[in-house]
Amino acid sequence: MPIYAYRCNQCGFEQDVLRKMSDAPLTVCPECNTENFAKQLTAAGFQLKGSGWYQTDFKGGAKPAAKADSPPPCQGGTGSCACN
Repeated sequence: MPIYAYRCNQCGFEQDVLRKMSDAPLTVCPECNTENFAKQLTAAGFQLKGSGWYQTDFKGGAKPAAKADSPPPCQGGTGSCACN
């Protein structure tokens, strides 16, 4: 069951509510008992699973080779950085 964020437009009371998708939306604020309780738009939390996603296929893959004309990485003060 999804968790919905609700907020009262009258008193500002906020509450997260576990509800079925088929349940009617709540309208009465439990704090001030007015008909101003409404769902809020929030970011969905989900995880992509299966083949073809960054987490499963590309995250640990081989790194591209360095260009031949680029200087080597920093090695104690020599190379492409200015370590002292």
